[in-house]
Amino acid sequence: MKTAKLLEAEIELCHAVSKRLIDGLEQVIRGKRRVLEFLVAGLIAGGHILIEDVPGLGKTTLAKTVARLISRNRQAHPVVFRRIQFTPDLLPYDITGVDVFDPENRRFAFSPGPIFANVVLADEINRTTPKVQSALLEVMAEGQVTVGNKTHTMDPFFFVIATQNPVETEGIYPLPLAQLDRFLMRLKLGYPEEKDEIGIVRDDPANRIMPSLKPVCAKEELLGVRRAAEEIFCDERLMRAAVAVSVSTRRHRGIELGCSPRASLMLIKASRAYALVKGRGYCIDQDLVDLAPVVLAHRLRLKDLRLDAEALMREITLHELERIAY
Repeated sequence: MKTAKLLEAEIELCHAVSKRLIDGLEQVIRGKRRVLEFLVAGLIAGGHILIEDVPGLGKTTLAKTVARLISRNRQAHPVVFRRIQFTPDLLPYDITGVDVFDPENRRFAFSPGPIFANVVLADEINRTTPKVQSALLEVMAEGQVTVGNKTHTMDPFFFVIATQNPVETEGIYPLPLAQLDRFLMRLKLGYPEEKDEIGIVRDDPANRIMPSLKPVCAKEELLGVRRAAEEIFCDERLMRAAVAVSVSTRRHRGIELGCSPRASLMLIKASRAYALVKGRGYCIDQDLVDLAPVVLAHRLRLKDLRLDAEALMREITLHELERIAY
């Protein structure tokens, strides 16, 4: 059994890894530390991230920067990064790969698709058909790809960042709830503050800083942090509160389809990872308040589309925490 001092040292080590990642990301993505904390928490939790925002805010740059900050071996070579540009004519095997006939050996050999990488950018994921979007379901949920009658396992460190533009409506195929549910968080970068935008214009970090970034941690370190996050203490009352939030969404008059038990599980999983990002060995009620909008809001189907799903989730979470008197 681990002693208190050993646990404290492990938490400090994990927090240091997350801080190096956030500091590295902040060299390129300016003035968005809170969003970066959420993203790193999602990475530690082993989930995938959907970034929904207007063009030009650095969504693609953020994904590239994540890959540059993580090494795949001791020689500090960055992990394998692939960008998949989603278009209406894309086919499922363009993502997963396909069996190709080898005339010399007279047999079929598997040719892996771009999904076989450590960090995958699914760019403008809502510009392709639901059939192609669904090709990501198995790999994101199970960490494997089935082609023909064979199943191919992904690397243990596998992270998807998908982007979509919420403004345009032509040539768009909205993600079905089954696909949205595979994303741990939906984040929005938003416009930078004026002082931060001045720094972006002056330094041009995407072209001048990002290419020269060196890895700040190895993927094995991150996998170790991921295992440590699973041991973060979460009081049973907080778990009851997370379940109560999901149950409340199923009864709310303004919500057509509420959160599933998977949503409750993901909220606690994200809270444990977020606690490590904050340097704590335990979850607090504020973690649920902060994370509920980004973990749960995209899993809802609202009756009135004019409602703000994130504000609604924060309100429901605060109400349930008060009711349980945590």
